[in-house]
Amino acid sequence: MTAAFIAGCSGLVLTPDERAFFRDAEPWGFILFKRNIETPGQVAALTADLRASVGRADAPVLIDQEGGRVQRMRPPHWPAYPAGRAYGQLYARDPVVGRELTRLAARLIAHDLLSLGVTVDCLPVLDVPVRGAHDVIGDRAYGDEPETVAILGRAAAEGLMAGGVLPVIKHVPGHGRAFSDSHLELPVVDAPRAELEARDFAPFRALADMPLAMTAHVVYADIDPARPATTSHIVMTQIIRGALGYGGLVMSDDLSMNALSGTFGERATAAFAAGCDVALHCNGQLDEMKAVAAETPVLADEAERRAEAALARIRHAPEPLDPEEARARLSEALGAVS
Repeated sequence: MTAAFIAGCSGLVLTPDERAFFRDAEPWGFILFKRNIETPGQVAALTADLRASVGRADAPVLIDQEGGRVQRMRPPHWPAYPAGRAYGQLYARDPVVGRELTRLAARLIAHDLLSLGVTVDCLPVLDVPVRGAHDVIGDRAYGDEPETVAILGRAAAEGLMAGGVLPVIKHVPGHGRAFSDSHLELPVVDAPRAELEARDFAPFRALADMPLAMTAHVVYADIDPARPATTSHIVMTQIIRGALGYGGLVMSDDLSMNALSGTFGERATAAFAAGCDVALHCNGQLDEMKAVAAETPVLADEAERRAEAALARIRHAPEPLDPEEARARLSEALGAVS
């Protein structure tokens, strides 16, 4: 029976121990990082092997392929895409063209991913940065206004789905106001709830129809001063499922990030208790994965329904695309796709 977690692996191929662990633990899905990527043939073989290890041809394989600083697949085998802010700058000059090219770039990314068996991209970034915030979001954001972020985030999500790849909206309900990097420490946001709902949360509310979302390891002190969103039942129920009206599958951000405390089993337990449907563990450390798996429930009830509904939205006949023509158009407009 499928377990409610997503796992990484350590290298370019599965080790015998990883293969045996995945066979027994049966994670719902997998995630790839730079350490797992060398050539197109190697990545395609790895995604096939990951699915074979759990005996499910539809097991989702995720990646963070945003563009800019955050893209696991890079030249020479894959194009370099610009960061989200480049599309925002284009949108500021011409909203119609900016939206169209944001969608086109995501459609091209989906084309790159699907050929390798990658079916989920952790994009779009819907965070809205504020002045002085930590650069962990920075130019990954489409802009500094919620409306721009929501419009271009939807364009990117539509482009991915047109290409047969599911989007993940992140980092719900908003990481743009954090003044520290949650990879390294726990950010605490002191802004009033009303201000957060009007600005930070707005793009997530606008894209509440998306199939998958990833939480923020951020404390919103005016809502739950004791816990970050990932492990906060208050944030999950009052904000994500409540004020934002989000009904899709919610995955945690990476449980191995230093924003969280406790053992890996405790982190997983806290995420599920808060209301996360699926736990995400990324670094490929087998002992940590085993600790997460030990506290992970079987995917069932509402979480299972949301997971099935998400996978049902994968388009198995992608929208037609001429990749060369599309890349030429994008490169002409942005000068950053090679």
